[in-house]
Amino acid sequence: VLFRSMRAGVPAERISLSSQELPEDFADLLCQGVHVNSCSLRQLERIGQVLPGHEVGLRFNPGRGSGGTGKTNVGGPDSSFGIWHEWADQAQALVQRHGLKVIRIHTHIGSGSDPVVWQEVSAASLALVGRFPTVHTLNLGGGYKVARVATEKGTDPQVVGAPVKVAFEKFAAADGRRLRLEIEPGTFLVANAGAVLARVQDIVSTGAREFLKLDSGMTEILRPSLYGAQHPVHLYPAKPTGATRDYVIVGHCCESGDLISCAPGEPETLASRALPAAQPGDLCVIGGAGAYCAGMSTKNYNSFPEAPEILLRRDGSTALIRRRQTLEQILQNELPAEGL
Repeated sequence: VLFRSMRAGVPAERISLSSQELPEDFADLLCQGVHVNSCSLRQLERIGQVLPGHEVGLRFNPGRGSGGTGKTNVGGPDSSFGIWHEWADQAQALVQRHGLKVIRIHTHIGSGSDPVVWQEVSAASLALVGRFPTVHTLNLGGGYKVARVATEKGTDPQVVGAPVKVAFEKFAAADGRRLRLEIEPGTFLVANAGAVLARVQDIVSTGAREFLKLDSGMTEILRPSLYGAQHPVHLYPAKPTGATRDYVIVGHCCESGDLISCAPGEPETLASRALPAAQPGDLCVIGGAGAYCAGMSTKNYNSFPEAPEILLRRDGSTALIRRRQTLEQILQNELPAEGL
């Protein structure tokens, strides 16, 4: 993502990188101005050894998290993200040993954004800032819950932000530092700005359930299969009858987990949706696909090609922004094994 951003013209100094895997050329990136947040003591040691005296950020696991499911909770003792908050002494020792200047503390708790947890984590994060006198920025990450369906409750930035504002003001009064607040609300901004347009390929019944098979699925939207995420589904029959039916909506992969209509938070539990009575060829729109869909798809599973992407402009016009992948492109990096 970092290199894609730079190729798109984003200046290096406007990029902040928090990664499970520190790039091999991290020193060059730091020298170009990229802000790298050490996400482990080992990462911090590597940076200190290669670039002693350099500016650096520290990502801490603050000890608490908030996620819709365990798979979207990135804080607390069951999460590998960041330096465990109890190892702050070790982080300070590495910073002093290598003469590093810590300018940013970064924390991130997950996609639940419980206001109470946010308040607790912001206080814990400010306490970590207090241990590093050169810090001028606190990044509280992203994870603002997006309500993709009516039964979900999304994050209200005013509600979660109010106690954080007060905490920053108290910190400034007590410490003398007016910190810069950074947040990462990317998903919150774009999640509901995209949709997958599919067609009904088949309708089958087992007597107990009726399945609506689409020509899309986990190759474009993995979230339901991965952690039971909910996406709105709208069906547009070519010949409306006014009747509705309960369908379990599945994808086109030879995989029982290729499921669109799972139960909330339960990727292995089938759930049905009441939709207009369908026929093969009818259009089906899966909403909420503007974030964590194309970017985390099971690309080329069962050798299905990457889907094209269309931009819908405000004036109603469209533009192709990604072509459909061809079979030749799928195969181009595969080499024949000699001697077989």
